[in-house]
Amino acid sequence: MELNKNNYCVIMAGGIGSRFWPMSRTDKPKQFLDVMGVGESLIQMTYHRFEKICPKDNIYIVTSEMYKDLVAEQLHGIKEDRIICEPARRNTAPCIAYANFRILKDNPMANIIVAPSDHLILKEDVFIKIINQALEAAQNNDILITLGIKPSYPNTGYGYIQFDRTDGLKSDNGFKKVKLFTEKPNREMAEKFIESGDFLWNAGIFVWSLNAINKAMNEYLPEVYNAFNQGRELFATDKELEFINETYTSCQSISIDYGVMEKAPNVYVIPSDFGWSDVGTWKALYEVRNKDNEGNSITGKNVMTYSCENNVITVDDNKLAVIQGMNDYIIVDSGNVLLICKKDEEQRVKQFLTDVEVQKGKEYL
Repeated sequence: MELNKNNYCVIMAGGIGSRFWPMSRTDKPKQFLDVMGVGESLIQMTYHRFEKICPKDNIYIVTSEMYKDLVAEQLHGIKEDRIICEPARRNTAPCIAYANFRILKDNPMANIIVAPSDHLILKEDVFIKIINQALEAAQNNDILITLGIKPSYPNTGYGYIQFDRTDGLKSDNGFKKVKLFTEKPNREMAEKFIESGDFLWNAGIFVWSLNAINKAMNEYLPEVYNAFNQGRELFATDKELEFINETYTSCQSISIDYGVMEKAPNVYVIPSDFGWSDVGTWKALYEVRNKDNEGNSITGKNVMTYSCENNVITVDDNKLAVIQGMNDYIIVDSGNVLLICKKDEEQRVKQFLTDVEVQKGKEYL
C-alpha cells in the first residue's frame, strides 16, 4: 500500500528515563533499551510502527546531541538529516516547534504525528487504524488531536483528559471535544475521574496539520513560535545549526500540553484502547511483561529463583543471579549497580539517584 506523502511523524527521543535506573543510564537511556526482552529497543519498535503509516523519509527523530550516534546505530538506514539534535533540553514545545519548521521547508501541506519514543503499544493494528483516522481528520479540519486512553484503574502517575460526551466532530463520532487537561491526581481524585466515565489517560500522542499547530503556537506560544520563525529561511541549510544553538539557549522551556493544548479551543481527543503503556516505571513494566507461574517477570539468561513471588527481575545476561525468598521487589543488576527496592516504593528511585550522585558520583548514573 502506498503511503500518503503528506504524512509525517516526529518521534521525541531526548529523555533520560531516570525512573528506570539503573538499567536506564545517562549514556544509554530507556528508549534505547530492549526493556521487553523482544530483541528490539523501544525506539526501534516505535520507528517501525510509524514506517507503516508514513514514508520512511518523513519520520524525524528529535533527540539530544549526545544520542545522535545511538539513534543512527539503532535505526539502520535513517538519513542523517532526519535526526534533529537539540542543544539543550527545553521540554516538548520548542522540540515540536523545531521539527515543525524543518518539515515546513520540506512540505507545507504536511500532517504530523508527534509521539514519544519510549511507549509500548500492544495492539498495533488498532493503533495504526486510529492514527490514520486522526490524520484524515487533521487534513480536513483546523483542529488539534490528542489520543486518550480509556483508563483501567485509578492511576495517579498519569495526566488525565476530560472530554465532552455530547460534543464531537460532525464528521466522526469517535472524536470528542476536550473540556479539560489535568495533571497527576491524588488517589481519591483519580477514583472520581474513573467513576465519571468522561476522563481518559493522557498518552502524549498528538496529530495535527502543520498549518493548525503553527497557527496555534503563534497564538498561544508566540515567544517560542517567533524564536524559530525568525530563522525559517535557515532551516535545512548550513546555517541552521548556528541559529538553533543560539535560539535554544534563550528559548522558553515549556510543554506543548501547558503552552497550547490547555488553551486552544479546537482540541479533540479520540478515546482509545490499543494496549498502551508509557512503561514509565519498573512497576508499569512489570504489568506488561510476561510472568512465570509465581508472578515473577524475569529478563536475564541466568536467573534462578526460590520461593520468590511477584518480583520484577532484570539481570545482565553474563551474570548468574540466585534469588531466594523475595516477594514484590524490584531487583535490577545492570553494569556497576545493583538495585533492590520494594515494588510499592519505586517512587524513591529518583531520590536514590540524587543521593548516589552526591555521595558516589556520576559514574553510577
